[in-house]
Amino acid sequence: MNLDFAFVDELVPGIRWDAKYATWDNFTGRPVEGYAANRIVGTRPLCEALRTARANAAELGFGLLLWDGYRPQRAVDSFTRWAQRPEDGRTKPRHYPNLDRDAIFERGYVATKSGHSRGSTVDLTLFHLGTGDLAAMGGGHDLMDPVSHHGARGLTRLESGNRNRLRAVMEASGFLPYDTEWWHYTLRDEPYPDTYFDFPIGQPGGRA
Repeated sequence: MNLDFAFVDELVPGIRWDAKYATWDNFTGRPVEGYAANRIVGTRPLCEALRTARANAAELGFGLLLWDGYRPQRAVDSFTRWAQRPEDGRTKPRHYPNLDRDAIFERGYVATKSGHSRGSTVDLTLFHLGTGDLAAMGGGHDLMDPVSHHGARGLTRLESGNRNRLRAVMEASGFLPYDTEWWHYTLRDEPYPDTYFDFPIGQPGGRA
């Protein structure tokens, strides 16, 4: 693994994670190429900022749960191939109920060059420190629909408030939001703004 990258859980004590693309629980319906371990990887500056975000969230009674961080370019390429295959309906109701597969690129939910591959973008949510339960957000990870946009209509006061809390925590910690995905944040001063990495996410120590 690149020496400027690290497993987030090793540098940010108390953070939780569920690397969706290393599991069958994602919009492709299977583990994604490049994710050989259920771990979250990011640049060291990203990890430092997440330490601040975790502390800021804790002051509000919340913890952070990460769904994705660094994403190998080979994983992004596999998304493109997936979008070109015939629709099988397995993940459509949950992840893109009102779109065709190829439209997820047109609408900006998936990109052929992802900020995740630069190593300083994360997908995450809040959980309640007291119970461990996820905060209500009005839709889950990778729900590619207008309800996932910042400022979406139709949310409850609680859901809208939780999204605003997450945004406030992340912006105060040096992150920028992404308009169409309430869970997606990029480090404002990312160290590799023009580099798209492709090393796999492997076992501890960076081994594939």
